[in-house]
Amino acid sequence: MPKGALTGYLDVAQVVLYAFWIFFAGLVFYLRREDRREGYPLESEVHGGLKGWDWLFVPSPKTFLLADGSAVLAPRPHEGPVGELKAVKLEPWPGAPIVPTSTDDSRLADGIGPGAYALRAERPDLTWEGKTRIVPMRVADEFTVSADDPDPRGLPVYGADRVLAGTVTEIWVDRGESLPRYYEMELEGARDRTVLIPVTFADVQRFSRHKKIIVEALLARQFAGVPQHRDPDSITLREEERVIAYFGAGTLYATDDRQEPLL
Repeated sequence: MPKGALTGYLDVAQVVLYAFWIFFAGLVFYLRREDRREGYPLESEVHGGLKGWDWLFVPSPKTFLLADGSAVLAPRPHEGPVGELKAVKLEPWPGAPIVPTSTDDSRLADGIGPGAYALRAERPDLTWEGKTRIVPMRVADEFTVSADDPDPRGLPVYGADRVLAGTVTEIWVDRGESLPRYYEMELEGARDRTVLIPVTFADVQRFSRHKKIIVEALLARQFAGVPQHRDPDSITLREEERVIAYFGAGTLYATDDRQEPLL
């Protein structure tokens, strides 16, 4: 047999197949480790603490450079649970549902269930050009409301109980996506205080006899508890999380009846 004639006594196709299997297994193992950079280590449902830092299945921390020049470390092994969970489990076994311990409207801001939120960065989101991404139209004066759409400014806002909650005074737009994100509402009876309403929770009744906006997620009195943003002309990523989470919590916890089964 000539020197180097491997195909004469070696099944090359089988070797290639085995090599592919080994490569694919390594790829799956690598990807499964990489997707544990966020959300791990897990919290134990038994004692509430962090589960062990598994050196095999959780990768070592790596620094990621972001578009704005900042850096973030992932995973963050020294980052533990955030605050006390204001909820209790209905049953003792793992995976059982939890219910908030608060019985008043404060449960909407406790971060439970549909009101959960992530502790994102305390800075506004930016466009590729470095501008603040979500701003009111008084800042982004290049935006206008289409003539084919109703202008929500000046419309009254009603909660799920059909009680007047306030009046829309401004529209916040997303410069990156060119669409509205929030309605700025002046609270009824508090002319110097405004809150943001996510557009996705607001139903503009454009064809009703009297144009208005209905927000089914909250009762009128609960709008006063919407988390505030510090800067009147911008909102940080974390503030966005908290505002949207508050309305999300209202879909389940605004009234006690919403927590009951449908059937």
